[in-house]
Amino acid sequence: MNLPIKSKHIMVLTGEPSGDMHAGHLIKEIKRKNETIYFSGIGGPHLKNQNVDLFFDIAQLSAMGLFEVLKQFKYIKKAFDLFKEKLKVNKPDVIILVDYPGFNLKAAQFAKNHYKIKILYYITPKVWAWKKSRLKKIKKYVDQAALILPFEEKIFRKASIKSTYVGNPLMDEYPENLSRPFIRSENVLFKDKNTLTIGLLPGSRKAEINNLLEIMIATADLIHQKNQQVTFIISQATSINRQIIESVLNRSNNAPLFKINDGPIKDILLKSDLVIAASGTVTLEAALCCVPTIIIYKMSPITFQLAKFFVKIKYVGLANLIVNEEVMPELLQNDATSEKISKKAIYMLDHLVSSENQLLKVRKLLGNKGASKRAANIVINMLRKTDLRY
Repeated sequence: MNLPIKSKHIMVLTGEPSGDMHAGHLIKEIKRKNETIYFSGIGGPHLKNQNVDLFFDIAQLSAMGLFEVLKQFKYIKKAFDLFKEKLKVNKPDVIILVDYPGFNLKAAQFAKNHYKIKILYYITPKVWAWKKSRLKKIKKYVDQAALILPFEEKIFRKASIKSTYVGNPLMDEYPENLSRPFIRSENVLFKDKNTLTIGLLPGSRKAEINNLLEIMIATADLIHQKNQQVTFIISQATSINRQIIESVLNRSNNAPLFKINDGPIKDILLKSDLVIAASGTVTLEAALCCVPTIIIYKMSPITFQLAKFFVKIKYVGLANLIVNEEVMPELLQNDATSEKISKKAIYMLDHLVSSENQLLKVRKLLGNKGASKRAANIVINMLRKTDLRY
């Protein structure tokens, strides 16, 4: 039985939609263990749904790339100033950091230096990709790390950082019965399907739409020239105006072949035989559904050159990193052309089953569901350690 914890305050800091979603699930699990905890923080719709007292909305914080972040610096500064003010007015017992390392590591440093607050980092910085120096800051200012990728354990253990692999929260969002091998085995009509569907996932940031959507549409046109039975679904993130997508789509000669879906990514994945996606968490979601995926990405030439200098990893796709092999083809920057992508897609459409079976390895390595519950247990234990009654 869980002991009662009265008048406790947890502050949650997120900076992007995916972090907001995972933080929302974590808060829900914490509330199941204790309903009296007060939550405040920086977040979006998922934290609002959990009645978190938000003092800043992440809609103004989501940026990627050197120049994009510089443009939003004034909003980031405003959020940090509000964070410092809130600590002064109502000091939390525990702070939960969720991803968004540039902001959150500074927040951890300030909170620890000025208020000695207990800090949990859930969905830690990608130190395996770049800025390994962040491990020193995590060790100094974070009390516990809740890891969501299996290969992170070795890195954090080597750095002598107190950490626990809690599993990946996407395992709860995508149970095994959503994978394509399961759907095929359960649905007798599946094998008789005459048409093929390709999901186009250009990302949730305006910069990604500008860089990738036109290439995806041109790719789709080339695929349709080779295979008249293919249709396409375009994902519209909540942060993107539909007119932006329609303006690009109207330049295609095959506009009727495309449908725009503003619902959950999961809906598109369950309908798609193949996905062409911007690099990001969505590619791991596709892997858990066993949907063959081509990962593409383009950014400004300067940002790309900086990334090449600082990022020292074999792959960019999370599925590829987890299994340490290219189970999802990656076509980045100059390789992200409609000709190269369409050629790869046409080949994969002819070899869907083998691609799906390759992706089963990802689920096996990620382990069991329940990441939010295990992370919630860590938070409850940290709360107890802030009160001498426990």
